[in-house]
This record gives sequence, C-alpha cells and structure tokens, in this order.
Amino acid sequence: MSTLVIVESPTKARTIRNYLPQGYQVEASMGHVRDLPASADEIPPSYKEKEWANLGVDVENGFEPIYVVPKGKKKVVQSLKTALKGVDELILATDEDREGESISWHLLQLLKPKVPIKRMVFHEITREAIQKALKNCREIDENLVHAQETRRILDRLYGYTLSPLLWKKIAWGLSAGRVQSVAVRLLVQRERERRAFLSGGYWDLKALLEQEKSPFESKLITLAGKKIATGSDFDPSTGKITEGRDVVLLNEAEAIALKARLDGKPWTVTKTEEKPTTRKPSPPFTTSTLQQESNRKLGISAKDTMRTAQKLYEEGYITYMRTDSVHLSDEAINAARNCVEQMYGKEYLSPKPCQYTTKSKGAQEAHEAIRPAGNRFRTPQETGLSGQEFALYDLIWKRTVACQMANARLTQIVVNLQVEDAGFRSSGKRIDFPGFFRAYVEGTDDPDAALEDQEVILPPLKQGDHPNCKKLDVLGHETQPPARYTEASLVKTLESEGVGRPSTYASIISTIIDRGYSQMRSKALVPTFTAFAVVSLLENHFPDLVDMKFTSKMEQTLDEIATGESQWLPYLEKFYLGQEGLDTQVKVRVDEIDPGVAKAVILENLDAKVKIGKFGPYIEVQQGEEVITASIPMDLTPCDLTPEQVATLLKQKTEGPEKVGLHPETGETIYLLIGSYGPYVQLGEATEENKKPKRGSLPKGVKPEDVTIDMAVGLLALPRLLGNHPETGAKIKASLGRFGPYVVHDQGKEGKDYRSLKAEDDVLTISFERALELLAQPKKGRGASRGTKKPLRELGVHPDDKEPINIYEGPYGIYIKHGKVNAGLPEGETVETITLETALDLLAAKATTPKKTTRKSTTGTKTTKRTTKAKTSSKTSTTADED
Repeated sequence: MSTLVIVESPTKARTIRNYLPQGYQVEASMGHVRDLPASADEIPPSYKEKEWANLGVDVENGFEPIYVVPKGKKKVVQSLKTALKGVDELILATDEDREGESISWHLLQLLKPKVPIKRMVFHEITREAIQKALKNCREIDENLVHAQETRRILDRLYGYTLSPLLWKKIAWGLSAGRVQSVAVRLLVQRERERRAFLSGGYWDLKALLEQEKSPFESKLITLAGKKIATGSDFDPSTGKITEGRDVVLLNEAEAIALKARLDGKPWTVTKTEEKPTTRKPSPPFTTSTLQQESNRKLGISAKDTMRTAQKLYEEGYITYMRTDSVHLSDEAINAARNCVEQMYGKEYLSPKPCQYTTKSKGAQEAHEAIRPAGNRFRTPQETGLSGQEFALYDLIWKRTVACQMANARLTQIVVNLQVEDAGFRSSGKRIDFPGFFRAYVEGTDDPDAALEDQEVILPPLKQGDHPNCKKLDVLGHETQPPARYTEASLVKTLESEGVGRPSTYASIISTIIDRGYSQMRSKALVPTFTAFAVVSLLENHFPDLVDMKFTSKMEQTLDEIATGESQWLPYLEKFYLGQEGLDTQVKVRVDEIDPGVAKAVILENLDAKVKIGKFGPYIEVQQGEEVITASIPMDLTPCDLTPEQVATLLKQKTEGPEKVGLHPETGETIYLLIGSYGPYVQLGEATEENKKPKRGSLPKGVKPEDVTIDMAVGLLALPRLLGNHPETGAKIKASLGRFGPYVVHDQGKEGKDYRSLKAEDDVLTISFERALELLAQPKKGRGASRGTKKPLRELGVHPDDKEPINIYEGPYGIYIKHGKVNAGLPEGETVETITLETALDLLAAKATTPKKTTRKSTTGTKTTKRTTKAKTSSKTSTTADED
C-alpha cells in the first residue's frame, strides 16, 4: 500500500520522511496553494465586471470567496496531482492550527482525491510523535476551516474597503488592517502622551556610608518628617507636584544648603527590617512571550524570531511555534526535570511537577507550550546549531528547564537612618537559594552574571549603629515621558488586550514599518506624521474599528466560530452589510471627509500646519498673501518637531540656505541645508548647468550649528582615497553611507568589502593603517559585502549571460543573486531544495517588477528627491489586508 503525505515545506517533508515507514511518499505544498486574488491580474475574467470584484469576495451572495491558484503555485499543484495518481491513500499533515487546517482543506478542494483521505496532526516532529499521529488520524475540522476563512474574508473586507478611502483622502499606497490599525493607534496615543508631557525637576541627596570598612549607599527619603518628592509625585500634564500630595520638593539651592547642614553630623540606624520573599519561575514560552523575550534578550525582531522558530520546528528541534498554551505534556515535564537533576542536582527541582495554566484571552492554537522536542531534551551544545538558531533554541531550552525548578528564595533588607531631621534609606537584597535563577533570569543573557546583579549586599547593621559618612552628593533629576513601545512591549499589550493572534504580530509589525507608519529607533517604534493622520481619520470617522475593546470582541467571535458557538455568515453580514455595516459607513463618509482636514496633523504648541503631501509630510505657514511650505526631514517625527526646527526649515525656504563659508580651493560658497534625509552641506548652488552640486551628509550626532568650514570641506571631499591594499592593489576609501561612516576595499568586479567605523574613529581623519586594521577584522552585522562573501550555495549559471546564480544570506534573510538582481526565497523553499529552474523564474519575475520612481522638484539651491510607489491598474495591488 502506498501513501502520499503532504506537508507545507520541503524542510518539514525531509524531517518527517525519516520517521515514516516504507511506502510513504512525502511532498510539500510550499505553503498556501490557493487564496483570494492578490491583484487585478488574478481576478478571473468572469468576475472582473462585478462591483465587488476588487474584494475577491462575493458580498452579494453569501460572502462566497473567489479562490485562485497564484501563478507561482500552479506547478506545485500539478506536481501534487501527479504524485496523487499512483497512491492508495492521502494524508494531509499540515500544521495543527487554523491556518494549517485551511491549507489541508484547500488541498482537498483542488486535488479532488478519489482515494481515502486522512488528516494527521502533531505538535513536534519526532519519531514517537509521528508514529502516534499516524495511529490517531482524524477528518478535517470544518469549524476550524470556517474560522480561518471568516478571518481571511473579514481582513480582506476591512483592508480593501478602508484602504482606498485612505488613498483618496490622505495619500496613495496607505493601508488599513483590523489589527494593524489598532497597533498603529497605540503607537500614536503613546506619542501624543509624550508630546503633552511636561517634565518636572527635583533634587535629593545620596550618601556613601561605611560600617566596619564595608561601604553602602543610602538615599534621602524624608525631611522634617515629610516625604521627599520623587518622579511618581509629579503630574505629567503640568510638570508640577500632583495636587493633594504632601511632599517636600527640593530645588538645587535647597539641596546644596541641606548637604552643607548635614556635613559632619552623626548618622544613626533607626530601624532594620528583613523580609523573606520568593520568586517563581516563568511559564514555558507561548508565541507571544517568545517574541517578547527574544526581542529583549537577543535583540531579534518578532519577524526573525518566528522565521527562526519555524525552521527549528521543521527540523525537529522544538515543538510547534504558534501556540497560546503554556501547558506541558507529562513526557515534557519528565524531560525537563531530568535535565534539572542531571545538571543542577535534586535540590534544584521543584517539590512536585509544575503545570501551568493559560491566561491569555481566547487561547486556542496548539495544545502545548513551545519547548525542546522529544522526551529527552538535547542541550543546546548537543544540537550542533549555530548563530541565531542556537541562541533561540538555548533560550527555549533554558526557559523550559527553569519552569520545573525550585523557587528562588530571597531576603529583602531595608535600613532606615537619621541624620539631624533628614531620613535616609538603604535597600538590599540577599539570595538565600538561587533556585531557577541558576538556569534562567528573565531579560538577562547570562544567569550567573544575573545572580550577582540580583544581590545588593548591605553590611550587618542594627538599630543604634553609627556608620560613617564618607561622601554626600547632591543629585538633580528630571521626570521622563512614558516610554515608546518596543516590539516586545507592543506584542505584550496586544496580547493582554486580546487584539489579534500572536502568530500574526510579527507580520503586522513588519507592515507597520514597511508602510511608513513607524520608524525603528534603538528598538523603539516611533510613529510618523502619516500614522498621526491615518489614526486621526479613523478615530473621527470609524472609532469602533480602532477601539481595542471592539477589536478584542471581534477576536472572541472568531474564536467562537472555531468552536461552533457562533455562525460565520451572520457575523460577516452584520459587519459589512446593512445601515451600520462597514460598506455603508465608508460610502456615507467618503463625501463627508475633507481631504484637506484628513491630510493635516494637529500638533499643539506649533503655529505651523503639518500636512501629508504626495511626497511626504511638510510644513505650511501663511505669511501675508503667500503660503510657505517646507518638507520635513524623514528622521523628524511628530514628537521631535519643535517651533525652533520649524523656524529653521522655513528660514531655509524663504531666505535661502545658511552659508558656512568659501571653499579654499574653488572659491565656491558652501551651504548648510536640511533635506528629507536630514542636514547636509552643499558646494555651490543648484543651477541649470549644475543640477547636482556636490553634497555631503552630516555624520550622526553632529549638529548643524557645530559645522565648521574645515568639517564641511572634509565632508564634501568624501569618499577619501586612503591608499591601495598591499595584497590586491585595490583602492581603500573612507566615506559616509546610509548606516554611518565606513571604509571599503573596492576590488571592482571582484566586489566591495565594507567595515563600519568604530565610535572612536573619525571618517575625516582615519588613517590608511587604521583602515587596514578594520578590514582585517571578521565581518559582522548589517552591511556584509555581497560581492566578496562566500555563497551558501552555487545553483549554476544563467543561460542568457553565463553569469553565476548563487544563494546568499543577507541582513533581511536568504536571497538569490544574479548580477544586480536579487530575489528572496519563496515560502516553503530552502537553500537545499530550490532548483535552478525555480530561481530563474523568480529572478525573471523580480527583473520585470516595476521599480520605485523618483521625482525631483527644484527650489532655489536645493533639489529634493521624493519617492512614490509605482501605481498599478487596480486598487487591490497595493492594499494590505493581513489583520
């Protein structure tokens, strides 16, 4: 008897093949084989004239979706049909969540098998799990399929109905999404709070004391019996002490006077207190907590975390990575406890096996937490993994093992001291038993180092002791605005509020950044002016759609559809049709919304108007009869824009750029300007004869007011030729680029080898010898040279020009390279499985993809380049409808 088993990816197929008996053939569907039309080209001709055609959903007849096989999947479907011809049985072994169930259902609809069909599910790829799954096959769960289909249709209706409205009223290419728009609103709300925030200042004292030659610190907490003001006592909207707080607010002069008064006075311990506490280990990872901790500990984005976890799962290292559950199977608990006993000893085991309960709203995905696969956990060193895969597996292993370890026992120590009428306090912490700290400390890479950080040791002190004051410092403080969201904190907030599914958060955050709603700055997500405009429009005209409670209720209903508690069709009809439906709301408001108002971003304390234009945000000011406009640099966000910056931008527009001086060699004027990408210097004016004068960006951290004539001349001289490489004879240059200053070993056709400069290096003065030293160091991080690094795999040569086609790993993932054309690997393909034929198709498709076009507008001495997305023949081509 022969059996065909279909999974999603070649990696998963290759792993499962090892655990199946003879007679089983495993093939990959390469992800989804059927979906709603992604563009106008994919809409079947018989539907093109329908009013709802661009939606891909027949809203007039029971919300019937129009499914199509994407062009790139037709060969896959045909090969699966061919494989099916000679078998006696079909097993659909796609992932066990809603999406996996949906893929199996679509395969069934497309292949129309005439042999018996089984649905096989498992949450880890090990011999035992696969053998058990083979014995417990089931039928396709129609409720799960309906839930996924409803979610897909709902997201399509939301995105493809609202996005065109944003194009008309704000700017082309914007998108709205059921979860995406709520996430963007969270970022905007936080930025509004930061803009409205008023900082308050306060002063206090810190003492360095000594008892029996053991130093310790103590902070001022009271004065004449009253509490000293701290940051929590301030009202963020006024920058002053919150009304009703009875505290002492010291200014600098008062703090200095108090220090002088206390100098030389005796210190007395008035009270000591020790309080035992325990810390419990965190539960094993869910999709959400893995994304959060990976971002905090490893600095890995949600998108890269999920990509790496997917690979670890498909290669049999961890259990299924899309799950809301913190439950562990009995065999997993035993495996974790064996690891604890072998590596740390019996005393570090929890008294009894620990089982955890899922608390997140609507938990539904897989039935077990993310953990190492199998009934024996391989240590990270035993896996043979490296790089990001090793780091993520190590994180998962430690968290899983730690959850079966004993609680950490600590003692909190508080010592109160008095000097004159000033009260001071010292706080300490002693670890009596580290427990799970030995394996895992949340947010910390090194548990051993973390143990030291956890302890704050105080010398033995008792009431009546008189420690010596070695030093007394006056400290000034400023209250800080609320922190911006990071990927980790945004994921945490979305999950805690029940908005969206954790498995989609990675793609949502990527979309927010790609669509220009947010910039990433040192892990923080900073909303742009475009985000402010879009959120304001949605809040004013579609408040429910960006309300977290409303969106959370939508998620609950989708979960109820999955369990059969709610019906999918009535829900879609209520959401989209009728007087309160989305379709009617948009049609009514399309004429009510004034584009001029929609494009405007209202910012307090600014006399100028900020608007969203075709080429990005700009300032608009009325000066007499004339309206003055000036583009806002890309790196300026709403929270950064100040009246001073507005004045500088307008001055440059009305009076021309600031003059730095004359170039010592040419005699031309050097100007200082602010463009879309920030401040820069320019040699001479832009004229008809000289449309592109020499320019040089200011290095990061250099303020326009600090630019000297020597610095400007140096920047305009970049790239600097430092010399020729002693081995290759090729040029070595220093210059500034998108990611900062660098040196490059330019070998022409052989490629370019780049190295970023260190903090202590200056691009204007770096020597040839220092450049050679940097180039000799191993390459790491972003900016790795594609031309000189070794390919992951050589596929062959292109039939047209005989140039090589190779596979490389870059900062954004695996890609295929031929000449100057790069194409990413499609879903389901790996470095090992992709063929030269497939690569040629991908490269051909990439080469014919319309590129971004640049348009130039010249005003005075400045030429501003602005980028717009190439428009296509249908609205559907640029709308994102994923969540």
